Amino acid sequence: MIIRIGKYFATKNLVPGQRVYDEKLIKRKGAEYRVWEPRRSKLAAALMNGMKVPFATDWLVLYLGVASGTTASHLSDIIAQGMIFGVDFAPRVLREFVLLSKTRRNLVPIFADANKPELYRCLVPEVDFLYQDVAQPNQAEILIKNAEMYLKKGGLAFVAVKARSIDVTRKPKEVFKEFKEEIGKHFKIIDEKRLEPYERDHLAILAEKK
Repeated sequence: MIIRIGKYFATKNLVPGQRVYDEKLIKRKGAEYRVWEPRRSKLAAALMNGMKVPFATDWLVLYLGVASGTTASHLSDIIAQGMIFGVDFAPRVLREFVLLSKTRRNLVPIFADANKPELYRCLVPEVDFLYQDVAQPNQAEILIKNAEMYLKKGGLAFVAVKARSIDVTRKPKEVFKEFKEEIGKHFKIIDEKRLEPYERDHLAILAEKK
């Protein structure tokens, strides 16, 4: 469950008493909520800037670039009856996500390179939602390959497009335009939001698989 507390969003804590990244815990009507810090989460930043994402509590989610699990922990709160498969190839941050998964029943850590989605074929089923937050020049290619293999038709994808990671020499608007054209054969773009003032030169895209 997501609610608005003051100027920020917050999610109902799946593990009462647990803080994942020193976020504030607030009690409302007998339940505990975790304040969702938009400077620590691209999804929270997109929501703050007006993006609407139709979350379902039983979704299966493939999360590319899960890192230590800041955003994934909030998805864990929202998708309490579902499962989140978190992929990352950086051992240090994934260790933190592994520890987090021991306290949250709906998180599954996967140590793998999102460039090679076939490597986790035996671990990930068809999913309802694909989340991508990776700093790679071939971000669009990674999204398409994973969506073709795992995302169901009509499933949603959220991607944080990082202009400076794709091409630091070009204007972000040009990078964003090319990215949307590249994924256009595979996705229908539902919404897009720049992430300033929370992130510089980032564009959040919500898209539906064709």
